[in-house]
Parts: sequence; C-alpha cells; structure tokens
Amino acid sequence: MATQVPIPPAGDKGAFVREMFARIAPRYDAANRVLTAGMDEGWRKRSIALLAPPRGGTVLDLCCGTGDVVFHLLRTDPTLHVTGIDFCTPMLEGARKRSAREARGDAAFVEGDVMALPFGDNTFDGATMGFSLRNVVEIDQVLREIVRVLKPGARFVNLDVSKAPNRLFKRFFDLYFYRLVPLIGGMVGGSRAAYTYLPNSLTHHPGAEDLRTRFTRAGFADAGFERLMGGSIAIHYGTKA
Repeated sequence: MATQVPIPPAGDKGAFVREMFARIAPRYDAANRVLTAGMDEGWRKRSIALLAPPRGGTVLDLCCGTGDVVFHLLRTDPTLHVTGIDFCTPMLEGARKRSAREARGDAAFVEGDVMALPFGDNTFDGATMGFSLRNVVEIDQVLREIVRVLKPGARFVNLDVSKAPNRLFKRFFDLYFYRLVPLIGGMVGGSRAAYTYLPNSLTHHPGAEDLRTRFTRAGFADAGFERLMGGSIAIHYGTKA
C-alpha cells in the first residue's frame, strides 16, 4: 500500500482540506475524468435521478467544488434554481468560470461552511453532495444542517466512494485506489500528497450501512443506499420528514 498521509486532527481538518483542494483546483476536473475513466459522469446522473427534484425547484449542492453536480442538475432540468456552496475560494472561482459557458439555467455559487449553512430553515426542495462527505470535520453535524435547510418531503442524495463488501473486488479496488490514484493524481492533478490523502480518507469513513444509520439518526426518513461498481461507490439518500 502507498505511503499514507496522516488524517489531521478534527480541529485542523477543515483548514487542511481547504488548503489541499485549493492546490489541486486548477486541474481538478481533468484529474477526475482521468481517474474514473469518465464514469463519474454516469454516477452523477444516477444520483440526480434518485433526487428527482420538482420542476422549478431549489436545489443545494454541498461542497460543490468546480460545479460538476450543479451543471448536471441544470442540464437535466434547466428550470431548477441551483446553489452550490463550498469553503474553498479557488474551487468556487473555477465553478464561476465554468458557469458562463455551462450553466443552462439559474446557478449561484456561495462561499460558506457546510457545518453551519448560511441559509434559513426549510429553504430547499432538494440537496446533493458528491465525493465530499468523508472530508468534512463532523458528518453528523453536516447531516443535521442539511435536514434543517430542506423543506419537509425534500430529499438529500450523497455520492461517494465506499468500502466494497466483496473481498476480491475490494482487493483490486484498493490496489487501484491506494497505489495508482496517488501516482496518476500527482501527474494529472499536480499534487501527489493530495491524491494520497483522498484515498486514505476512506479508511476513516463509515461503511455504507453505518452511514445509512447516521442519516436516520440525523432525521432523514426512508434512508437507504445503492451500491455501484461492486460497492466501491455508494449513493445514499434520505427524505426530510
């Protein structure tokens, strides 16, 4: 296994993650396409299908990065009003530049912390998050904040890597994720250290069943998940009661 980058203490994790994403922001989109062989586009489409937001509705994309999910949402339904929030300024700058050529509807980007969302209660008709929940300081706090800002009956959908239940598949996935991702990410994304941390963050992330339990504990009804790619990718979802 590749040399591990230590996971920072909770008190330092936010600053660590912000600085890390700032370093890789200029090449982030290109690295994602290469590292997933373009399959991440299909995973996002499936996540949006599970969200099923109402036409003309308001959707919040948390830890939006350079806006991949935001633009997918608007390509799916240009009547939506989508707000992306992130605490990394260079990522948001990239999203705003992309917005001029890719947004097919109403897209807004806000700088803020998903631990304390700058929105009122019962604001959004849906919420999404892609490949970010394992990087937040406190998962339960973020889930409670999402419940707070969603309208009753609105759904949250989270897409992220997960721990594959099949041992043989997990062995091959771990070989790729822990050894090849840092190497390829370093070449394409410009920071081998960042692409070593990102796989290692999965080690401390809850498994699919545990994360579903956390959704329920935070206040989501009908919490569940779908496994993709042999369980190495999971889409979790829940509805605000």
